[in-house]
Amino acid sequence: METIALIGASGSLGKSIAHALNGNNKPYRVIGRSESSLRATFGNDPHAAIVTWNPDAPDSIRQALAGIDTAIYLVGVNYWQFELHPQLMRKTLDGAIAAGVKKLLLIATVYPYGKPQTERVNEDHPREPHTFKGRMRKEQEDLVLAAHASGKIQTAILRLPDFYGPGVDKSFLWSAFQAAKTGKRAQLVGPIDTPHEFVYLPDAGTTVERLISTAGAWGSAWNLGGAGVTSVHTMVDEIFAQAGRKPKYMIAGKTMLRIFGLFNPMMRELVEMHYLQTSPVVLDDTRLRYLLGTLPKMPYKEGIRETLASI
Repeated sequence: METIALIGASGSLGKSIAHALNGNNKPYRVIGRSESSLRATFGNDPHAAIVTWNPDAPDSIRQALAGIDTAIYLVGVNYWQFELHPQLMRKTLDGAIAAGVKKLLLIATVYPYGKPQTERVNEDHPREPHTFKGRMRKEQEDLVLAAHASGKIQTAILRLPDFYGPGVDKSFLWSAFQAAKTGKRAQLVGPIDTPHEFVYLPDAGTTVERLISTAGAWGSAWNLGGAGVTSVHTMVDEIFAQAGRKPKYMIAGKTMLRIFGLFNPMMRELVEMHYLQTSPVVLDDTRLRYLLGTLPKMPYKEGIRETLASI
């Protein structure tokens, strides 16, 4: 029976982790609400077992996780419904413990840190979120850490910055990739010249596969940084250059996001997190490198080339 479960597997990161597991001939279970979506993504993979769940029903959670040793939690919510993050996490932890799951890894974000107090942010940086989304993510993390402290399940957290890569259509860079391919104008959130980092998503999948196989991972939170400090401007110029086109883009600042937000709930919610464009969180992953050794870090130029080739 498979012993690894990807909860909320149908997104880009779930696919990346599944690819890493598949590459090491590890069977796994994918858990999500929609069987048709899961089958469309994983149905041809002999290593994947497909299970649906209702995360609001305790029995459904417990049954979906029966026989699982390690669960990787990837559940997303609408950007305007972040209050669901701790609610779903609490229900999942209760169900996992009831099902006898031994370990759970939460894939998290930089939001709980709040505004950076240092140039690079390591795991000792205070978690002092000043936004609603940051508070909800911190509450989610606190539940995971408290579960470990209870002794009922081993848990860990892996925090990621923005990411990009083949098929990653929710990246801040996705509009630039599409525009570079079609000759249209990219839609960007500015300012675009502040320091920024991006994780190439296949690298994240490989890192997660290694992390859950490492005994020293559990009971801690870990940062995974990108392939170096860059900027959105530099990345977008490189995307257009590799596509053989002159860069064309429109930059929306905070005021423009507010205007767009009158008609688009996603744009409205981006206003709250705009500080990440002006006071970016750049992660220090020194501790993760000590734990796992050399981390996969696709150079930005090569990652851009691979992503363009996939479109």
